[in-house]
Amino acid sequence: MNGVSFERHRDELVAQTNAVREMARGADLRAAVPSCPGWNLGQLLGHIGGDHHWAAEVVRTRATGPVPDEMVNDLAEYRETDHETLDRWLAEGAAELADALRDAAPETPVWSPSEDHSAGFWARRMLYETAVHRADVALTIGAEFTLAADLAVDALDEWMGYSVYEEATSEPGLIGPGRTLHFHATDSAEPAEWVVDLSTEPATWRRAHEKSAVAVRGALTDLLLFVYRRPGFRDRVDVSGDEALLDLWLERAGFWLEAE
Repeated sequence: MNGVSFERHRDELVAQTNAVREMARGADLRAAVPSCPGWNLGQLLGHIGGDHHWAAEVVRTRATGPVPDEMVNDLAEYRETDHETLDRWLAEGAAELADALRDAAPETPVWSPSEDHSAGFWARRMLYETAVHRADVALTIGAEFTLAADLAVDALDEWMGYSVYEEATSEPGLIGPGRTLHFHATDSAEPAEWVVDLSTEPATWRRAHEKSAVAVRGALTDLLLFVYRRPGFRDRVDVSGDEALLDLWLERAGFWLEAE
């Protein structure tokens, strides 16, 4: 179901990082990031670079267990960091990760926090981590954000997969008869629709057009940032049906973003 290649994931994460670097030039690094409460722009940039350096270490060392991630989430040191240092941190991290992925095959076994323990996981995850954080930079500085349609579809595929993990669906009241959600991209040249089926355990998702308890329609980029719970994007999609189910699913589907 994933139509984007490992090589494209790898190369696009560098391109997305370069776009972040370009957007951040001249911006106020002390500006609050509205979509990441408590962070300023410098901390967001430090986090992105930390993600890449961390993932590069995981892939390069073929880690078989968790690797310390202080550089990802310990953001105090980035609060007053200068542009030049952060730009170098971002460039080096993306290059280091791309090189580590270039030396690996998609199926190369490495530890990951997901059910997919492969280098391919890291190429895909770090691409969309970077792309969504590019949207956070755009929201901070008042710039536009768009993502290529095939990447937005792939990013939504990834999200739907995480949304049916047991950690997400164990919330009381989420699983039950008739509890389905339908998402429909209105601007895609190819069919781009998803159904999340919470009616039985284990929960599943599929690409489909089906009548569901709640339906969400919108442009691809808007749908992506809506499921990532970025502020303002609920107003940019159309929701009909069981909004309480949608809200509970959104809360639980994002369990893995708690440190984001």
